[in-house]
Amino acid sequence: MSAAFGFVAPPIRFGRGAAQEAVPAALAYGGPVLVVHGARAERAAWLIDALRAAGASVLCAPCPREPDLQMLEAALAAHRGAAPAVVAALGGGAVIDFGKALAALLPAPRPPMDHLEVVGKGLPLEAAPLPFIAIPTTAGTGAEATKNAVIGVPEHGRKVSLRDGRMLADLALIDPALTDGCPKAVTLASGLDAVTQVIEPYLSSRANGITDALCLEALPRGLAALARLMRDEDAGARDDLAFCALAGGMALANAGLGAVHGLAGPIGGVAPDAPHGAVCGALLPHVMRANRSAMAGRDLARFDRVEAMVCSALDLPDIAALARWSAAHGLPSLTQMGLAASDHGAVAEAALASSSMKANPAPLDAAALMAILRAASA
Repeated sequence: MSAAFGFVAPPIRFGRGAAQEAVPAALAYGGPVLVVHGARAERAAWLIDALRAAGASVLCAPCPREPDLQMLEAALAAHRGAAPAVVAALGGGAVIDFGKALAALLPAPRPPMDHLEVVGKGLPLEAAPLPFIAIPTTAGTGAEATKNAVIGVPEHGRKVSLRDGRMLADLALIDPALTDGCPKAVTLASGLDAVTQVIEPYLSSRANGITDALCLEALPRGLAALARLMRDEDAGARDDLAFCALAGGMALANAGLGAVHGLAGPIGGVAPDAPHGAVCGALLPHVMRANRSAMAGRDLARFDRVEAMVCSALDLPDIAALARWSAAHGLPSLTQMGLAASDHGAVAEAALASSSMKANPAPLDAAALMAILRAASA
């Protein structure tokens, strides 16, 4: 555990009905509102209509898939002249990330590549981002509580981050009712992402007392909720899974992640149609085993605690059985998600350079990462 630490989080409103606070919050900025939504604008109609009814000028930016550089550049060109006063993103993690990136870059004088990590110059933002309101409709990435946005750069075969401490949302409205009735496949993938994002910060080399408290509260709630939602729709389980996702976002923003996300970024670059949450779910049990092996001779109490929680909540004999549990509920393998065996080496090498790997609890070399990829591909 890190001896010295800081902690950052956005202003948060959590609970059923919290989404209704979006309209007065956006109106308070006194100018045009850029609403970022998913592929189907009608799902954001309640927000758009309410804003217009209150007299606001509303602009709309669709995010029909996980955002990439071309989509980002097109949206910046389309909306920069309208000078929105605030960006409100309503949707899943991809939509929240896209909105966060637009809020950060609409005032920026430089092109996006100047600010992207790994494939760009990684320069800090020169202008403060626009105010940003995050309204998630899935319980997974916790993007409403993080200070980065993940952007695909297809010509480099990578998904990389745009990152700045000022990119934290000015208001995060987590209304679990917006996740009610989410399809099972989406619930499974996003839920496994949420669970992963409280496991990795807890095992992280940068864990601290506050992130520990968040993770230890959220993990059993998230696991039990996910198990319940694989059987039936349940409002209480939706609430708990939304809390797990939020806690994961806050935890990872302060303690980092690990090899699951270190690998997931490059996988998303070479298999762009692979859902991020599903990739994380496929990797998680194999990364857990690899990290435990690499930690041989060191204190494994944290691993023991996590594995006991997972096995108890999902009625599993050991952590390896998590892969079978996920597959039984419909989670595809990495191969089924489009990752070719011929890409394993490049993915492993790219993962070694990722920011997520810096907080992994133990060093993993390219050979270990390739073994994880082979196991998650079977």
